[in-house]
Amino acid sequence: MSTPTKNNGTGLEDVNIPGQAFLREALTSCTDPLKAIESFQLENGVLLPSLRPMLPLLDLHGVRRLDFHTSLMEELRDKLIAHINDLGQKEPRERDKKLKELLVKSFPVVRVKSLRPVVMAILRNTQHIDDKYLRILVRDRELYADTDTEVKRQIWRDNQSLFGDEVSPLLSQYIREKEHILFDHTNLNNLFFQPTPKVRRQGEVVQKLANMIGTSVKLYDMVLQFLRTLFLRTRNVHYCTLRAELLMALHDLEVQEIISIDPCHKFTWCLDACIREKNVDIKRSRELQGFLDNIKRGQEQVLGDLSMTLCDPYAINFLATSVIKILQHLINNEGMPRDNPILILLLRMLALGLSAWVMIDSQDFKEPKLEPQVVTKFLPALMSLMVDDQCRNLHGKLPPDERESALTTIEHSGPAPEAVETYIQESSVSSILAMYYTLHTARTKDRVGVLRVLAILSGCKDDRAYEDPFLHSLIALLIPMSDEFGTEDFCTTLFDEFIFAGLTRENVTSRHMLKLLWYVHNKLPAGRLATLMKAMQPTTAHNEHIHKLYESLQERIGSVPAGPLQPPEPVAAAEGAAAVAVGAATGTGPGPGPGVAAAGTPAAAAATTVIQATPAATAATEFDSPMKSLGTPGPHYSPQ
Repeated sequence: MSTPTKNNGTGLEDVNIPGQAFLREALTSCTDPLKAIESFQLENGVLLPSLRPMLPLLDLHGVRRLDFHTSLMEELRDKLIAHINDLGQKEPRERDKKLKELLVKSFPVVRVKSLRPVVMAILRNTQHIDDKYLRILVRDRELYADTDTEVKRQIWRDNQSLFGDEVSPLLSQYIREKEHILFDHTNLNNLFFQPTPKVRRQGEVVQKLANMIGTSVKLYDMVLQFLRTLFLRTRNVHYCTLRAELLMALHDLEVQEIISIDPCHKFTWCLDACIREKNVDIKRSRELQGFLDNIKRGQEQVLGDLSMTLCDPYAINFLATSVIKILQHLINNEGMPRDNPILILLLRMLALGLSAWVMIDSQDFKEPKLEPQVVTKFLPALMSLMVDDQCRNLHGKLPPDERESALTTIEHSGPAPEAVETYIQESSVSSILAMYYTLHTARTKDRVGVLRVLAILSGCKDDRAYEDPFLHSLIALLIPMSDEFGTEDFCTTLFDEFIFAGLTRENVTSRHMLKLLWYVHNKLPAGRLATLMKAMQPTTAHNEHIHKLYESLQERIGSVPAGPLQPPEPVAAAEGAAAVAVGAATGTGPGPGPGVAAAGTPAAAAATTVIQATPAATAATEFDSPMKSLGTPGPHYSPQ
C-alpha cells in the first residue's frame, strides 16, 4: 500500500488509513479502475479470515458491503466507547495516561462523523484537556456543537464571551416563562406564587444552568456576574429569583465545591426553608439574624448578593405576608410591633431586599437602616385600619336593624388613616405592606376594606403598586368579586383612583387590565366598559400578541348579550372621567364632576396620556437575547 496523501478534510491519512485522497489518486492514476477498486476493497476490508467465507452468503441475501461494514463499525464503536467510559472511572494515574495516549492517536479522525463519538468519549473522560485540542473544537462550529458539556466547561472557563452566548438563550427563556405566568389571560389556577421553591427550581432553565456549571466555581461566578449586570440594566427582579433558584439547585445536587464557598448559601438555604414552610420560627429567625449581624468588615460586598436574594418576588411575598400575619396576631393579643423581634427582623430583611438595585448600582454595600417611624407610626396606623375592617366585618354579621351595629359599620368605613397614606409615599417597606394588606382584604372579599386601601395605593413610593407580581395577584383576587364591578363606587376607586394613575405603564394597560376585562366585562356598565376599552386600545408600539388579545376581547364582548340597562348616573360618571381626562390634554372640556378624578390629579393625567396615545415606551415584550451588547459583567474577570 502506498503512503496516503495528507488531507485535513477527514484526518484518516493522519493515522495511516487510506481515505478519500488515497482513493482519488488511485482512481485517477490507474489503468483499470475496477481492478483498483477491488484491490482497495481487499486491502481495507475486514481482514478476518473467519469472515471472508461469509461475504458471498451476504451477497446472496442482498446485503450491501456498505451496510455490512457500517453495522460492524457501529458495534465495535459502541464497545470501544463503553471501554473508554470504564477507563474513565479508574484511578487518576492509570486513567489519565491511557486516555492521553488514546487521544493522541484518535483525535486526527475527529472530523469523521462515524468515528467522532469515540473521540468525544475520550475527551469527556479526560479531566484536563490540552489547549491545542480545545482550540480546534472552538474553531469548528460542527465539532463544537457535538462536544459534550463536560468538555465545553473547559472551553468556557477561558472564553467568557462564548459562555455568555450559551447562557443568553436560557436567560431569555427564563424571563419569558416568568412573564407568561404573570400575563397569560387564561391563567387563573397556576398563579405566580403557588409553586413551591422545590418545584420552581426543577424548571428546565435552572437545571440546564446547573448542568452547564457542573462543579466549576469560575463558571458559577460568571453566571452570577451576568445576573447582577442584567438586573442592573433591566431592573427585572426575575434575575434575583434565578440567582436564588440556581444556588438552591446546586444545593440539591450537593455540589460542595460551590455551595461551600458561596457566602450566601446558608442564608439562602434558611430563607428557602422558611418560604417552603410559610413560617419563620424562633430558631430560624435567629439564624437569619445571625447571618446579617456577622458580616465582617471587608466582606460587605456579600450584602449585594443577600439583597438580590431578598429582592426575589417570592421572598418579598413571603416576608410581606408574614408581617401581615404577625400584625393580626399582635392585634388579637394586644401586642406592640416594636416588641416583636421576628417582626423587626422581617422588616429589616424587607428593607434590604427593596434596596437591592440601589445598593448594587452604587456599589455602596451598607445595610439600609429601617426607619423607626415605620415601626412606631406606620404599623400602628395600619393595625388601626385592620381593626376597623375586623370590627366592620363583625358588626356586619349582626342583625341589620340594630342601630349600634349600623353606626359601627359607618364609623369603620371611612378613609384610611392619614399616617398610612403618608408613609407609603415615603417608604418602600410601608408601600409593600399596604399592598399586601390589600391582597389580604381581597382574599376575604371585603369590598369596603379593598376600596379603602386601593384609594391610596397609587401614591406608593416608586410606583410599587404597579409592579407585575402584585397586579397579577390583585387581578386574580378581583375576578371572583366580579359582581362588585356593577357598582359605581367600586369602579370609581379601582379604575379612576388606582388603575388610571398607572396607565402610562405598558404592563398595566396591555397585560393586566386586558386580563381583568376578559372576565368582568359583562358586569361593567356600558359607559364604563367603552371608556376602558378606548384606554386599553393598543398602538403600533405594541406587539402582535397584544393586538390579537385586544381583538379577541372585542369579539368576546360582542358575543355576550347585552345586560339590563344601567341607571344613567353611573354611565354619566364613567363618561365624565374620560371627558375630564381628554379635557386635561386639550385645555378644554368640563370640570370634574362628583366621583370623577380631577384633571390635575395623577390619575386623570395618566388617563389622558393613554387615551391620547400610549408612548413608544410601550415596547413589544419580545425578549431578544438579554446578553446583547453586554460588557464583561463583573469585577473578577477581564474581558476576553
